[in-house]
Amino acid sequence: MPYTDRNLAHAVHPDRGVINFAEADTMRDRLIVGLDVPTLKEAEKAVRELEGAISFYKIGYQLAFAGGLDFARELASGGTKVFLDMKLLDIDNTVAKGVENIVKMGMTMLTLHAYPKTMRAAVEAARGSELCLLGVTVLTSMDEQDVIDAGYEYDPHTLVLRRSEQALHAGMGGVVCSAEEAEAVRRIVGPDLAVVTPGIRPSGSDHGDQKRVVSPAQAIRNGSSHLVVGRPIVAAPDRRAAAEAILAEMQSA
Repeated sequence: MPYTDRNLAHAVHPDRGVINFAEADTMRDRLIVGLDVPTLKEAEKAVRELEGAISFYKIGYQLAFAGGLDFARELASGGTKVFLDMKLLDIDNTVAKGVENIVKMGMTMLTLHAYPKTMRAAVEAARGSELCLLGVTVLTSMDEQDVIDAGYEYDPHTLVLRRSEQALHAGMGGVVCSAEEAEAVRRIVGPDLAVVTPGIRPSGSDHGDQKRVVSPAQAIRNGSSHLVVGRPIVAAPDRRAAAEAILAEMQSA
């Protein structure tokens, strides 16, 4: 495959948002808890229960449409890192204007679909800021048949690598992919870009609607810079214990 052994780090734009995970103090800086809960009250409760253990949260559609955007601002203003998972995709001007306002919110990370034009528009809009833009390659809930049904000519692995290369050339801060692909993606994007991996499931846990899943320790070994974990933590009877167990597994990698 043409994408599995190329290191194109020289193509990266020097002023994109980059999070240097290699300098992170602990694995705590690399674990992102997905606040995939239906209400703001439940999100606030989860953050209280995880205080001191977790410093990075993801807010996606479910919570965003239940007051989560104001909550995201509140968290960021208090020094907590926030990954806004909006998966933007629209005409260039609309994406750019959205990114400009998200920069003002103080977010740490933002996702958009890894379409070249969309990524270039977002990078230009975020230029000079600290916002780390992430290109979503292929959703971890999709397998080969899902990709075929969507009309793509590539299998998931090849499509992930192609889009990672495009994200690098567009000047993005990183990509989102399955940890199954993280090792190959890392060879493409080099050591500096974030490789953010959802679909993380501790050993023995339910996969839910995820199809391409990997354990926390294996994800770290594969080259993931950040792990996104939602339900295994927020749906656990003891959220703090669940988070600490995942952190310990990450540390063992």
